[in-house]
Amino acid sequence: MDQNAYRNLVAGTDISCGKKTLRLALKAVSCVYSAAVRSRNWMYDRHLLKSHRCESTVISIGNITTGGTGKTPLVIWLCNYLSEKEQNLAVLTRGYKSEHGKLSDEPAILAKSCGAARVIVDSDRVRGAQKAITQSSAKVLVLDDGFQHRRLRRDLDIIAIDATCAFGYDKILPAGFLREPLKGLKRAGAVVITRYEQAQPEAADGIVERIKKLNPDVLIAKAVHEHPFAVMIKGQKLTIEQLREKKIYAFCGIGNPDAFMNNLKNLELNIVGHKIYNDHHNYSENDISDIYEESRYMGADIVLSTEKDWVKTALLVKPQSDIIFAYLALKLRFVEGGDELKQLVDRTVNSDTEGISDA
Repeated sequence: MDQNAYRNLVAGTDISCGKKTLRLALKAVSCVYSAAVRSRNWMYDRHLLKSHRCESTVISIGNITTGGTGKTPLVIWLCNYLSEKEQNLAVLTRGYKSEHGKLSDEPAILAKSCGAARVIVDSDRVRGAQKAITQSSAKVLVLDDGFQHRRLRRDLDIIAIDATCAFGYDKILPAGFLREPLKGLKRAGAVVITRYEQAQPEAADGIVERIKKLNPDVLIAKAVHEHPFAVMIKGQKLTIEQLREKKIYAFCGIGNPDAFMNNLKNLELNIVGHKIYNDHHNYSENDISDIYEESRYMGADIVLSTEKDWVKTALLVKPQSDIIFAYLALKLRFVEGGDELKQLVDRTVNSDTEGISDA
């Protein structure tokens, strides 16, 4: 099913008889999946399933819902902060849809943006941790998308919660976007509410209140997504002011396409057309040809995507084309709780104890 159609389905905006029936079917599957997840967590909580501790500090960045929570910018922020502290670190990622010998979108961005951190792509996080320690002598391991991967014990769990869809419509997959019951947030040491700028004040306060009810002791930080410029081929940059003078055709294949489109609107850009693909879409030459054709038809001067899409399409783009291809740069900025989060990370890295979380 098309990703946008699925999102609209689980959001419940269509109350037709057919969609109601389909949602009931998804709810039935969700009950089975929820039972399996609850059982697995119960066994880990009671040490019936073994979690492996490694000799390095492990900090996990994860989420409670699927898709597009701003997790990757948070991983980059953490790695850059640890690099400033001259920590020898590595990033462990499963590399979703990675081809053998190649980096997929997210690992490629991490390798480019995380400074001195080595990126280890391995679906087996325990094996990846051992590689990082033996091959790179890493003292700190940043576990990308690690909240539900409990085989590798971590010292701190940091959760990214997207302010635009914080709790996944309060339903477990596939009836909603929750990857596990919300009570799983009790395992978190910190929560970062991302895209805070896109939430109405009352809604944002409600998110904080609900998190605190689930985990009164958790540290809550708030971050916004900023877009300082766009980047073209060979690293040339366009300021936001320069972008506003262009007619833009936008495309993306990410977990939360609405957030990207809302960012473009908030930046007051002139969007003449757009195309949405499914998350982690593997672009082909035909896709790029379609984008060229549609953008020309719309009279666009520039085709704009996310960096995640850019790393998968740049080699397919025609360098001498009359239409410019670029991606919108993204920077995470904390508006509240950033210093407290840094202190928590410092305590975790410097601690000689068992760690903050036994998850």
